[in-house]
Amino acid sequence: MTVPASPASRAAEILSRPVALNGLTVPNRIAMAPMTRMFSPNGVAGEDVRSYYARRAAAGVGLIITEGTYVGHESAGNSDRVPRFHGDEQLAGWAKVAAAVHEAGGTIVPQLWHIGTVRKEGEPPFAAAPSVGPSGLRVDGTEGGKTMTRRDLDDVIGAFAEAAAAAERIGFDGIELHGAHGYLIDQFLWAGTNRRTDAYGGDPVARTKFAAEIVAAVRESVSPEFPVIFRYSQWKQEAYDAKLADTPEELEAILTPLAAAGVDAFHASTRRYWLPEFEGSDLNLAGWTKKLTGRPTLTVGSVGLDGDFVRAFQGDGAPVQGIDNLLDRLERDEFDLVAVGRALLQDPEWAAKVLADRSAELQPYDAAALKTLS
Repeated sequence: MTVPASPASRAAEILSRPVALNGLTVPNRIAMAPMTRMFSPNGVAGEDVRSYYARRAAAGVGLIITEGTYVGHESAGNSDRVPRFHGDEQLAGWAKVAAAVHEAGGTIVPQLWHIGTVRKEGEPPFAAAPSVGPSGLRVDGTEGGKTMTRRDLDDVIGAFAEAAAAAERIGFDGIELHGAHGYLIDQFLWAGTNRRTDAYGGDPVARTKFAAEIVAAVRESVSPEFPVIFRYSQWKQEAYDAKLADTPEELEAILTPLAAAGVDAFHASTRRYWLPEFEGSDLNLAGWTKKLTGRPTLTVGSVGLDGDFVRAFQGDGAPVQGIDNLLDRLERDEFDLVAVGRALLQDPEWAAKVLADRSAELQPYDAAALKTLS
């Protein structure tokens, strides 16, 4: 007679399996999703940031993906409180973060970020820098920013490559490229913001050229075994119904050049991980990505909570939700890692509680956590 596994043993069995991302072995299947907090004055990650990440690694998170960090291009960001991944003081701060996470037993990658035309004229940290994008269009369709020249493209590609090399040099375990949510790389991928008529615009494959060149440059700047993760999404800020691809075939056309350029794993960002991506299949976006590319994938989207994160920015909370569906999907290898966002922001002990069947202790999400929790 087979005795059904207890919730604790099932969660521990499924989530505690190590997983390989190129040369990195992540000790379990739980990742921390990147979440911007703006707690880094002058772009420097301080002691509070070290404690923030190390605390979650010590509580069982296998892979920390940092909040978005600006690459070394003056148009990359629009806040002097978002961390930067360039500059001596900034990199020294990040080296201490990586060391603290390692000491706590976790692994860590920085998310490298350029916001493109989300930036508005005169915003910090470099007020004189222009807003730049593929076609001088914002996600909402309005004009805003400079259409990037060949020199601009080369400068940004170089900035991503330099940041990746710095990440390896100062002790990180890999990097993630932010190609989602309507920021610069995604602005090239999406037809709504990419109206170029040169080699970087046109059909879906042409629109991947800029992203693929960034991946290739990053791949050349780091060791062969150093993991390169690529985060992408269908939805955009201010365009939640946007689509890069309406069919699996269209998605395959977009992802194949990125995988060929050197992506080791894809982080497929959705607002609700349990929703199927295309008709006729229960696979979510991460599941389809794994099926089409053969690469490991991370899923994300309201894990452990009943309510998508967009409402969190509007001041809403979210009650705790079970993860049986998530475990079912992991058990059949639909995807490889689970990125947890708000639940970990609210509760640094989330991973430890889930693995030890302490679900009664899990905390509902409080929107105030975005500004107060550490």
